[in-house]
Amino acid sequence: MDGRFDVVFGFDMETDVGSFTDYYNGVQKGTPRLLELLSKHKAPSTFFWTGHAASNNKNIVEMVRDADNGMHETGCHSLVHETLGDALFPLPNNWPIFPFEVEGRIREATRLVKEASGVDPTSFRCPRLWGSTKVVNVLEELGYKADATLPLYFYRTMYKPYHPDKNDWTHEGDMKIVEIPNFCDLAMESNDPYNRDRDQWPLFRTEGADALMKKVWSYIDYVEARGVRPVLCFYLHPWEYYEMPSVLDYGEAEVRPHRFITLNCGDVAVREMDKLLTALTAAGGVYKTAGGLSDEY
Repeated sequence: MDGRFDVVFGFDMETDVGSFTDYYNGVQKGTPRLLELLSKHKAPSTFFWTGHAASNNKNIVEMVRDADNGMHETGCHSLVHETLGDALFPLPNNWPIFPFEVEGRIREATRLVKEASGVDPTSFRCPRLWGSTKVVNVLEELGYKADATLPLYFYRTMYKPYHPDKNDWTHEGDMKIVEIPNFCDLAMESNDPYNRDRDQWPLFRTEGADALMKKVWSYIDYVEARGVRPVLCFYLHPWEYYEMPSVLDYGEAEVRPHRFITLNCGDVAVREMDKLLTALTAAGGVYKTAGGLSDEY
């Protein structure tokens, strides 16, 4: 097998700053900058579209689909960035949808992504990495082959791609779909009740590519010590590559995301992403889409 480890870049194609806005400056203006970087480093990636984002940005859907002779994968990221799975920590007014709604929403999101792209999406990621057993069972029924949702910083057990158990998605079983965990630093001592300081995001732009690479090496060492080929699954967003406002004005109220959410979006993020890709390539990383990786399992 070529290279020392695999790299899956997943970009969540959603409204700016995740759930805090209702517009798409990042998708429209950040995505072209991102595609240039991925082309430069020959890094096939998976773009996870919400149904709403795909329907309202068809020109960018087609741009991504056609870039570098179809190098990238078109995936799905829910209908409108709603919480489909189990909540991991408190978020005001962000209650998970009812289980009986999950299938209908994923089915409609899948239809909209296909309608905009002409491609049947077979890779999925839940918003905020909040997945569930219900979600993977629905994905299996709908013919998805990869789910890049599991946040390793929270569950801290399944550190390699696996076929989940139909009764507990966080454990290995005999489902056909492949769950691809999003890597974190498993060796460090956490000071957060939810272990979020172990996580990878958004370190590449808040502290720089070198800081993120320290977590990368910690994860690689941890996995290789257990005799497993490391898979580095990243979750990022197009709005990170276009400058974001620190205050969101909605007339009747202002929303002020914590500074780290929007810190260094734009030029700094582009520069540090370039450095990150250079470092991963030099270290022996092999870039794969989520669907491409799942085919190997």
